[in-house]
Amino acid sequence: MSPREDKFQIRAAQALDDPRFRWKQLLPFLGPAFLASVAYMDPGNFATNISGGAQYGYSLLWVILAANLAAMFIQYLSAKLGVVTGKNLPELIRERFSKPATYLFWVQGELIAMATDLAEFLGAALALHLLTGIPLLWGAVLAGVISFLLLGLQNWGFRPLEAAITAFVGVIAVCYVIEFFLARPDPRLWMGFIPGFKDAGMLYIAVGILGATVMPHVIYLHSALTQHRIPTTTPQAKRKMLLFTKIEVVFALGVAGLINLAMLAAAAGAFYGKGGNDSGDLTVAYQTLVPLLGPLAASAFAVALLSSGLSSSTVGTLSGQVIMQGFVNFRIPIWVRRTVTMAPAFVVILLGADPTQALVLSQVILSFGIPFALIPLLSFAGNPQIMGEHANSVPVRVVGGAVTTVIIALNLWLLVQLLFPGAT
Repeated sequence: MSPREDKFQIRAAQALDDPRFRWKQLLPFLGPAFLASVAYMDPGNFATNISGGAQYGYSLLWVILAANLAAMFIQYLSAKLGVVTGKNLPELIRERFSKPATYLFWVQGELIAMATDLAEFLGAALALHLLTGIPLLWGAVLAGVISFLLLGLQNWGFRPLEAAITAFVGVIAVCYVIEFFLARPDPRLWMGFIPGFKDAGMLYIAVGILGATVMPHVIYLHSALTQHRIPTTTPQAKRKMLLFTKIEVVFALGVAGLINLAMLAAAAGAFYGKGGNDSGDLTVAYQTLVPLLGPLAASAFAVALLSSGLSSSTVGTLSGQVIMQGFVNFRIPIWVRRTVTMAPAFVVILLGADPTQALVLSQVILSFGIPFALIPLLSFAGNPQIMGEHANSVPVRVVGGAVTTVIIALNLWLLVQLLFPGAT
């Protein structure tokens, strides 16, 4: 641990021992939720939000709001599990499930980690291609080099990497503030927060937004980010730690939600009713922004996409480490994992496949992993034998069950629609 991290640990311990609450005490506890929040503004979100705004204007803003509230709820439960038990979700599954079941969880976890990395890495490579004009393959190589450098920050402790990812979140936010104002959205956009569906196509995109929002890999990761980060030695310290964790989750996911709202609103202002980009194709979006809003808007979009791809790809690699170590108690060097999980993206590029279609396929694969993460999380978080006094109350368990049921049902519906068009 570096001297700087020692100071953060000392300040955190002092804050937990203080029975009073002060906002300035929150600083040492910031980090895990911001790492997790990156998954909620990854290139998959870019594709679904742009498609939704271009086709239906502001009508799907309420879906993003609902999805973001669900994300806050789920990520807090994951963080809470790590704080209270000192173990992450994959470790608890390994302890309490049979060996065959644990290996099944591990295999699906590795698949979703690779699918996640495919989307994020392709997004970063595509952004570099759009910004510089270099071939997509060389964009992927450059994205790989940058991601190795980002992961190397861990050699100086957890704080530098958290700071770098938080900086990327800030860049995405600034870019979409610029994009939002350049797009000049309709002042009546508030009507988009009134729930409703115009047709089946709107429902399809709404489910796609949900599918791109709830990410199983980051549910596993968040519990690992909080499990040993700041030790709690007394019941009072643990309760205060959970309060700080809740505040951080609401703040970090709130920023992610605002970015997604701005993303859809900007797409609606730029493309809706103007014959723009209805498919969510990221290349078309970039090319169309130049004549519609000017080069600054297009550049802001590409820089935001680059920041999203690089940061979310790094977080996806960290998730893969947690998945392997938690489920099968085995660890490989992180550079090996980074190399292996980059491979599918290079295959897609070398085969000449459409990057946006590959992003959509990755979302389909991710939808398979949602029940594997959500159901055990809710089961453990509501179990007094595991959580003690911090076990979820009956109302929280009911809300959790309802949220999980809706998310799983809608993702299954999306999966059926994607694999069997016209089946419903």
